[in-house]
Amino acid sequence: MTAAGTGAGPWAERGAERGAETAQIRSLAHSLATADDLEPLVRLAAPARFVCLGEASHGTQEYYHWRALLSRRLIEEYGFTWIGVEGDWPDCWRINRWVRGEAGQEMDARQLLAGFERWPTWMWANHEVAGFLTWLREWNLRLPEHQRTGFYGLDVYSLWDSLREIFAWLEANASEALPAALHAWHCFIPFREDPQRYALSNRLVPQSCEADVVALLAEVRRRTLGRMQDDPAAFDAIQNAIVATNAERYYRTMVRGDQQSWNIRDQHMSDTIERIARHHGPGSRGLVWAHNTHVGDARATDMAHDGMLNIGQLVRQRHPGEVVLAGFASFAGSVTAAESWGSPEWVMEVPAAVHGSHEDLLNEALGEPAVMVFGADRTGPWLTSWRGHRAIGVVYNPHRERGNYVPTRMGERYDALFWHPRTEALRPLHHEYQPGEPELETEPTGF
Repeated sequence: MTAAGTGAGPWAERGAERGAETAQIRSLAHSLATADDLEPLVRLAAPARFVCLGEASHGTQEYYHWRALLSRRLIEEYGFTWIGVEGDWPDCWRINRWVRGEAGQEMDARQLLAGFERWPTWMWANHEVAGFLTWLREWNLRLPEHQRTGFYGLDVYSLWDSLREIFAWLEANASEALPAALHAWHCFIPFREDPQRYALSNRLVPQSCEADVVALLAEVRRRTLGRMQDDPAAFDAIQNAIVATNAERYYRTMVRGDQQSWNIRDQHMSDTIERIARHHGPGSRGLVWAHNTHVGDARATDMAHDGMLNIGQLVRQRHPGEVVLAGFASFAGSVTAAESWGSPEWVMEVPAAVHGSHEDLLNEALGEPAVMVFGADRTGPWLTSWRGHRAIGVVYNPHRERGNYVPTRMGERYDALFWHPRTEALRPLHHEYQPGEPELETEPTGF
């Protein structure tokens, strides 16, 4: 596979075909100025069981804004009852209890989000999320408890926080089982809550805490058996035990530097989606918020050639005909990101998209924000073309722009796409207070 951005790859300029592609883009585009303009996408998403909404960066106002507006409409008009986000389970469980009116009601959304301390805090502690959560809590409090919309974290990173939550639950509900939790905790003590230290130790000395966290998971499963559906605290406990188990596996695997750790993470997030859906009942419908690289079907990118899968692919495979995937893209602007893992965030310039990319073509075809709904027929020159699609992570170097593109067939990767010619940086509620403890995240090619 030729690398994106070389200027001569499979998505390089193709002369007369460019005009046909821009014509197809214009035929699919609907103007996007107000929430009412979301109607074509709302009609597509309304019957779905899972609606996965991406973002081309973790630091762009417009992506968060329009994702929230679409989510509001689907919750208000069609009864979607849960949201799963690319965030840690313990932090998001506190948000879940707040938006459902169960705890922390003396706080407002900004105070609640101040509790996010794991780098990068700006992903969730920002003005757009605070506004959405304020609305969601107000919406929920007007409804009976069983109809309220939940907010959950899908990610795998919270090893030590999840262990602490398991301790608290066992102490309150099954104190005789605390020795199993203490055994797992003591295994991790030498690593000082540093995932890098744990991962590297397993490379140097092949001795892990795997058996301890697996035993803890089995104990928590036994203690919560038959209780999860009616007892939210038991559901929280078992999920924390699963996070701890998969996080240990993730950190132990990722030090090898292959794609398997990426797959462990996305399989965990996809399995968590399944558990949340079951917890809310067979008729429940949910929204997933994550980066395009997780939401857009990996089989329509060069990730598949490297043996990588993701949420979009797995949810489609598990629930054919019940899933809508929507991505985001922009041509230029600014973004909130960091120069390296764990460093403070900055507002950075996003340069004009490279020639021959999907973003370059979209900018030529559309001068204003738009939403494109692809429909059943995914043929045609643009939907089937193989071009680079920009992906900006929490770490970004605009001077290495050509490395930020994932070769993509749009018609297979998504069911719809939000387009903005120019975007603005996300506004954090607070800055990173000190150098964080960055997670050693795995990334797809070109990201």
